[in-house]
Amino acid sequence: MTAASTDKLRISLAFAAVTSLFFAWGFITSNNDPLIVALRTAFSLDYTEALLTQIVFFLAYGLLSLPAAWMTGRVGAVDMILGSLGLMAAGCLLVVVSTNADSFWPILAALFVLAGGFTALQVAANPLAAELGTPTRSHLRLNFAQAFNSLGVVLGVHFGSLVMLGGPALQTVPHQAMDLAHRAEVLRAIDRAFFIMAALLGGLLLSFLLLRSFLVRVAPNHRAAAPAGMFEALHSPWALFGAAALGLYVGAEVSIGSIMINFLNHSSVLGLRFEDAGVYLANFYWGGALVGRLVGTALLTKVRASRLLAACGIVNALLCLTVLATQGPIAGYAALTIGFFNSIIFPTIFTMTLERSGVSQSATSGLLCLAIFGGALLPIAVGMIADRFGLGASFAVPLMAYAFIAFFAVAARSKREATTDPPASASPIP
Repeated sequence: MTAASTDKLRISLAFAAVTSLFFAWGFITSNNDPLIVALRTAFSLDYTEALLTQIVFFLAYGLLSLPAAWMTGRVGAVDMILGSLGLMAAGCLLVVVSTNADSFWPILAALFVLAGGFTALQVAANPLAAELGTPTRSHLRLNFAQAFNSLGVVLGVHFGSLVMLGGPALQTVPHQAMDLAHRAEVLRAIDRAFFIMAALLGGLLLSFLLLRSFLVRVAPNHRAAAPAGMFEALHSPWALFGAAALGLYVGAEVSIGSIMINFLNHSSVLGLRFEDAGVYLANFYWGGALVGRLVGTALLTKVRASRLLAACGIVNALLCLTVLATQGPIAGYAALTIGFFNSIIFPTIFTMTLERSGVSQSATSGLLCLAIFGGALLPIAVGMIADRFGLGASFAVPLMAYAFIAFFAVAARSKREATTDPPASASPIP
């Protein structure tokens, strides 16, 4: 085997290891959707209060993204990943402990710890996946890795719906009438789910500890003797533009996923039971994103990333408009179809911004993850509109977000001097 072939094999193995992280954080974070339903029922929360479960994740992005980017420059991406996995496992165990307080607020605090680990993992792993190979194929690599993230989401929603929403308490007791005995049953189901997730994260952490020396040799070196300033990316107009687009996208995606189970449960849409609505969420919304990422990865070998991104933004805006204008199965299936066209948006915005920012990868990644905090405004707005005007009306918020994303893609198409944005060849991903 030649030296070039050996290097390519090592990079492929390192990319496979990093891709497993995308699966893991998709599996863990997708459990927020059934968790929102379980907590809303257990503590008789309205939609705005229940969506605070998502807000703590956005808050972690806002407070920790730039420090995580700075720390990645100090210790390197691989060690940052190890610390992140440990923090996520600790967060899951804290959720189990916090349910004993029989209050919603300690659970939110535990989820913030989990979200802190997730934020640091995103900051380190996204640019690492994009860089493990030739620069012209960064769009394909991150989209391919995000396909495994989508697979984790699909399986995670199935897991969470089965474990947290499958008990009789949620099937027979209205959330306004939840008594202490039924609340304890719901909280025990939450404990089971998060204990299992803590065990899975512990196993992944052990695997990366064993692989650490190999990954340090193969992965791009993000450690610097004099790390870039924490706020370096704030001086790049393109980094700020991409950050705005990414924050709006994540806010739209999370908002729709968070209300989907209740939306499909509504008698004016599909009238599904919570558990069945969770299956629809997993199979069609998140499953559609999985299929779309596989399709999108193939299309990126033939179609410019900016053009494909614009098409996805426009189609999703039209689907949101369909939900606003209709009821019944048409509205339900239009909402679910949004997942398919969400597929390539996050990784494509991410890599296009990394290419055009003109500042360091870790600083740009930190700003992009920080921008997700700005997306927290969308779940708040969605929850307030849903409480006042109904779940269908709340789709006006993601409609505006997808319109902005289409505008970002068109603007990216004209910025050719920073990158030629070529369609990649059909050779293997690395």
